[in-house]
Amino acid sequence: MTGALIIGISIGGVILLIATIGLIIMGIIKVSKTGGLSKKEKKANAEETKMIQDIYYGLSKMEERIEALETILMDRQREEFNK
Repeated sequence: MTGALIIGISIGGVILLIATIGLIIMGIIKVSKTGGLSKKEKKANAEETKMIQDIYYGLSKMEERIEALETILMDRQREEFNK
């Protein structure tokens, strides 16, 4: 009786071990195919990247405008100084 119980527990343990290893392997395959991100996360990252690029572009244009204004102001100051 004790021998049958030990064999039953051993077989159950082996089955659980095989199932666990199989799930781990399936998880690794899934992560390697998707890069670890779901479609929703990839879409959110793409939107965030686009927003950051838009902000960067807007700031670059603002910098150009500020430089133009500085040039205008400096020209006006030179004109007033030379009068």
